[in-house]
Amino acid sequence: MLLVICLSRGKKIITMSIRSLNKLFQDSICKNWDRPALTDFNGSTFQYKDVARKIAKLHLLFKHTGVVPGDKIALCGRNSSQWAVAFLATVTYGAVAVPILHEFKADNIHHLVSHSDAKILFVDGSIWENLDPSLMPNLEGVLHIKDFAQFLSRNAEFADARAHLNEYFGRQYPERFTADDVSYHKDEFDELALINYTSGSTGFSKGVMLSYGNIWSNVKFCMDHLPYPSPGDGMVCMLPLAHMYGLAIELLHTFVKGCHIHFLTRVPSPKVIMDAFAQVKPKMIISVPLILEKIIKTKVFPLLEKPLMKMLMRVPLVDDHLLGKIKEKLYETFGGNLEQIIIGGAALNKDVEAFLRRIGFKYTVGYGMTECAPLIAYAPWNENQVGSCGKVVDRMESFIDSPNPQEVPGVLWVRGENLMKGYYKNPEATKAVFKDGWMNTGDICQIDEDGFIYIRGRDKNMILGPSGQNIYPEEIEQKLNNMPYVCESIVIDQDNKLVALVYPDIDNATSQGITMEALEAMMQENITLLNKELPAYSQISRVKVYHEEFEKTPKRSIKRYLYQHG
Repeated sequence: MLLVICLSRGKKIITMSIRSLNKLFQDSICKNWDRPALTDFNGSTFQYKDVARKIAKLHLLFKHTGVVPGDKIALCGRNSSQWAVAFLATVTYGAVAVPILHEFKADNIHHLVSHSDAKILFVDGSIWENLDPSLMPNLEGVLHIKDFAQFLSRNAEFADARAHLNEYFGRQYPERFTADDVSYHKDEFDELALINYTSGSTGFSKGVMLSYGNIWSNVKFCMDHLPYPSPGDGMVCMLPLAHMYGLAIELLHTFVKGCHIHFLTRVPSPKVIMDAFAQVKPKMIISVPLILEKIIKTKVFPLLEKPLMKMLMRVPLVDDHLLGKIKEKLYETFGGNLEQIIIGGAALNKDVEAFLRRIGFKYTVGYGMTECAPLIAYAPWNENQVGSCGKVVDRMESFIDSPNPQEVPGVLWVRGENLMKGYYKNPEATKAVFKDGWMNTGDICQIDEDGFIYIRGRDKNMILGPSGQNIYPEEIEQKLNNMPYVCESIVIDQDNKLVALVYPDIDNATSQGITMEALEAMMQENITLLNKELPAYSQISRVKVYHEEFEKTPKRSIKRYLYQHG
């Protein structure tokens, strides 16, 4: 609990600010009792009171099964209303949630369920079919996320509780279940709430231990600094909830605000996403760069390259009129009600960002990592600087390990209330990133005189040049990705020479009658042109063309470790 002392007309006023995540959930449910809360897109809707009843039933199941606060409960499934209910029921009971990405292979799921010591698993039916219960010996029960039906029981209490759950609920609430019955676990700020296994570009999953306070601090920042959405507003939830970016910013903060959250339960194809935007008309969208980039690079840029458009864009006033029309169409694409789109998870393409700036589109780029649940930096669309990911958020501090961080990039270190407790059962990994309470983010950054942070690349990706120069492959990739018919690329070090791995825009090329042989020749020409812009020590020696896009993490970062040897 935090005491805040204010001065008003010479008098001291003491106000109580309760730093409790579960209190935020509890208050939102009671305040928004009759509002719609969770909807599976084009499916059923739960009101906040429905969510409260479902949480109460799951609490009874946990209680009769012998689950106690601190026990681990794993969730593995696609985004859905029931996934959200299971998560909220877990943390409001005082148990520790363990979200596992549904895209993980079976052997990885077995390992993470066992490594986390989970007692109960909520899982999609299609995933459960491929799992082997004998490889998860600590589980006492497994429930289907879709309807909480029992898949597996290893003790009589679990089977009995699931079979008689409605009866137990009737006994517990003999009259009727009301907002007065909503009372949740009183969480402590440093109490463990969540173990989130990273699925980064290194290939090694580490269990990030996040406290109730870490998550509360993130949610509180969103409440204080994101004016949209408001209570009752629609929100499209399309990022994986097993990742902290989607979980904290798309789901938890909007649930606390009393919003109506729509889950894309199927693979979020462009058509599904656009249909959802058209129906929900969100005021705020949380996204990775890919969605914006695809729209701009496939719909807008080709239009601007047409000879007539090129000519018109050189005519004063006419160019502003045409850009205004394009901006209008973009807002319509996102539902016509957009106040801000927040980009995170990866860098935004520089050409796309420059165009969005030119038309005054309401976007911003933030920065975070699982270890900070996830927020590190943010600034609203009308304050952020081109190429920046914002300023350090409330209750966090940072410094850049460089003698002159405005001119010379260095590693960014952070500390504060968003920062994790450490890695679960991995003291070596925890020790490796912490020093005197500060955590090494592994990101190479610069900062300007106003405090805006600019990410230059990952420390682990940095390549040492022939004379000791620091080469940041991400900076070369940004230039290469802006060249004709390049979809994405990776620059790697092979035998002390830089090699560009390129996945070209095959669909676009095919539609224009360009053969693969001609496309590969274009990629070589791109490298020739690129090398003219690069210093001698960072020039590309050769290019290798891939016919399939690179494998990615859920936040759409390329899994670089899979391609380090070309």
